[in-house]
Amino acid sequence: MNLFQTDRPLSWQACLACGEEMVETDPRTRCPCGGLLEVRHRVPSATGDALRRFLDGRLGYAGPLAASGVWRFRELVMPGIGSEEIVSHPEGLTPLLSRAAVSRWAGVPTLRLKHEGHNPTGSFKDRGMTVAVTQAVRTGARAVACASTGNTAASLAAYAAQAGLPAYVLMPAGKVAMGKLAQTIAYGARTIAVRGDFDACLRLLEAVAPASGVYLANSVNPYRVEGQKTIVFDLLQQMGWEPPDWIVLPAGNLGNTAAFGKALEEARGWGLIDRMPRVAAIQAEGAAPFAAGFDEGFATRHRVQAETVATAIRIGDPASWDRGVRTIRLTDGVVARVSDAEILAAKAVIDRAGVGCEPASAASVAGVRKLVANGTIPPGASVVAVLTGHVLKDPEILLRTAASGGPVEVDATEDAIRRALMQEAPGN
Repeated sequence: MNLFQTDRPLSWQACLACGEEMVETDPRTRCPCGGLLEVRHRVPSATGDALRRFLDGRLGYAGPLAASGVWRFRELVMPGIGSEEIVSHPEGLTPLLSRAAVSRWAGVPTLRLKHEGHNPTGSFKDRGMTVAVTQAVRTGARAVACASTGNTAASLAAYAAQAGLPAYVLMPAGKVAMGKLAQTIAYGARTIAVRGDFDACLRLLEAVAPASGVYLANSVNPYRVEGQKTIVFDLLQQMGWEPPDWIVLPAGNLGNTAAFGKALEEARGWGLIDRMPRVAAIQAEGAAPFAAGFDEGFATRHRVQAETVATAIRIGDPASWDRGVRTIRLTDGVVARVSDAEILAAKAVIDRAGVGCEPASAASVAGVRKLVANGTIPPGASVVAVLTGHVLKDPEILLRTAASGGPVEVDATEDAIRRALMQEAPGN
């Protein structure tokens, strides 16, 4: 089926600040006015039931692109792209899990966990990166670069290696979890440790990269948003296109918050769903500028010096602020903050349920528990909490936390082993 019956361009970019429009292959990631860009698409000729049937028909389809939970939705992400141009691992197709222990702890019997840690490099970043690196190749970039607290770096390094592009990564010195740093180095990226925080890394890169012919792959890049919005398409399809009441996610640089709003707006506009879930963006207490803005009706853009155990969301000046605000307003959503202690408590429950996640991921489940406790989310609501990263992304935290039950050293004797086997496992 041809989803577009037109000779006009299928996609273009538009500035959310001034409305200026650019062609889809323009390599800039911001408008000349400084505003954030958004990729816009023509409305498909098939909508509603016809579009759902078209997308569902690909679930059993053979072929490399059908194995991608991003490019399975390619007409809604980058219509007109040739299959030979796509840089895909593949990625996506992540599970939607139900675990009674996590649901009980959070106070929502119907809680489901969308685990993006099952992506190739272990985080949701792969969804956005497959599209961003495809766009980099498409526009003839000589190299790609990002600022990162770890997950973006690992993903960029992997996809750039696949595409044969040099990759440069700026990281805050001494502030990146070892698992993420190891991935980035293994995939061959040029890793630059900056004596500053993530926000400084991104500011510097935005100032230098464009004039150097280097394509910026952070979430300010509108094509990152196009890939990350497929998390929502994927979970809606897994739920038979019956949307949950709430989607709850960790919030740092607000790329996912922006992507989720765009996905939901398009899904409703194209007839894939008939009602809009509410979005809850959860920040760590020590890195909560967006929550402070929400408390004031977003009258002020806040910036903070971020500090939290959840390194993936340790961001004090979110680049996608305006796009994030749009999502919260569009979905009648909320922004909440949770403490590091609450994050680690949620992580322990998720890990003990055999699911596992990095600390930032657990912010979503900690947020569900808090929002149920304060009456924002009714206990009977249908809720999906997004887990953004794999448990091995931040191994140091496991070894520092008593609840993790580290190895117990014993003598190499039968009696010692017998006694050890009679000990109750930690957390039981």
